[in-house]
Amino acid sequence: MINNKVKNIENTLLSGNYYILKKYNFDYLMPNGKWVNQMREVYDRGDGAGILLYNTTKKTIILIKQFRIPTYLNENDDGMLLEIAAGLLDKDNPEECIIRETEEETGYRLKSVKKVYEGYSSPGVMTEKMHFFVGEYTDDMKVSDGGGLDDEAEDIEVMEIPFKKAVEMLHNGEIVDTRTIVLLQYAIIHNLLG
Repeated sequence: MINNKVKNIENTLLSGNYYILKKYNFDYLMPNGKWVNQMREVYDRGDGAGILLYNTTKKTIILIKQFRIPTYLNENDDGMLLEIAAGLLDKDNPEECIIRETEEETGYRLKSVKKVYEGYSSPGVMTEKMHFFVGEYTDDMKVSDGGGLDDEAEDIEVMEIPFKKAVEMLHNGEIVDTRTIVLLQYAIIHNLLG
């Protein structure tokens, strides 16, 4: 992986408290042939995986609701966000990660999932690549209440929502998490729930 338009990459660690934040200085070759020095701050939190759980019989999906401080600081009144189950890979492959995270967060134990996309979350500032999955759940797959892990201080509300209501929530702005929007749009385009 070599890009001849980039050279002299230097980095400085700004924070390593929870994840890694570095400042990068580099020279970039512009279309006019001039080299310019650029600086970017890059946040490395690892790659993640997320899943839209759906039930074709009941025509429902599972979403979770939890507090997200960045959204609270940016005009989300109570900071609560309705979203898909998701998590960091933590050295697992994406499929193993999402099966683990699904059980931790929602209480459903899946045997199989389908990968539908992968993409960069916010490529101007983050290294994170998200792996997007869909998975069918049934009531007999429920093995716990979910809600996340106590040792990770997670406070997750599991919500089973009729798919039609979720689509309404998407269109009226109640669902604002980009990962959730992507997978709901996938479900709509591919007529996942009729």
